[in-house]
Formats: sequence, structure tokens, C-alpha cells
Amino acid sequence: MMNDFVISFSLGDAKYFTALRLAVGGVCAAADLDIDSAEDFKVCVTESCLMLKNCGFGKARVTLRTSQGVGAEICGEDAGELGEGENEISLMLISALVSSCDIEKCGKAISKVVLKV
Repeated sequence: MMNDFVISFSLGDAKYFTALRLAVGGVCAAADLDIDSAEDFKVCVTESCLMLKNCGFGKARVTLRTSQGVGAEICGEDAGELGEGENEISLMLISALVSSCDIEKCGKAISKVVLKV
């Protein structure tokens, strides 16, 4: 069983999204997740971070877990002016690719996404 793997980064720098995808891929590989599921999961984690950015957060804290399947908790931090954001397509994509997606809001803004493969 793996301990939680936590990443905290600025949503304003696209280079960090590449590093995030690499880290998520590594955790998926460590959990023996098949390649297609790992790719889907990387997309969902990335889209979740983009949704937080769209809602006005400046940073994200991503906690990856491998107990009872692979999962992630993506939380917005460093809130600016929070709003609803344009996230409908991201939400549809995420719900199609993971077995479970829970959303928490702060007012109208998405503040936390919990994913499970």
C-alpha cells in the first residue's frame, strides 16, 4: 500500500501541468493501473485543475491515493475572485472517464474535486 502523494503548484504556469501529468502517470504505474485507465485518469486530474483555475483559484493541491483503487483529491488554494467558470465540458469529460467524481463548491465556484478510477 502506498502513502498519499501530494503535489501543490501554481495553476498559472503551464509547465507545472506537465509535471503533474508525469507524477499522476507514475502513481498509476505504481498501482498497476492499465495504460488506458491511466491516460484517462491523467486527463481527469488535469481537467480538474483547469476547472479550479477557471473558478478563480491560483494554486492547487493534488493528493493521489492508491488505497482501494486509484483516486485523487484536487483542492483549490490561493483564492482570488471566485466565480462559476466555464466548466461544463470538463465536467462531462470527467464524469465519462472515471467511476466516481464528487464536486464541492464554495458559493458557485468549484473548490474541490474527488476522483476515483
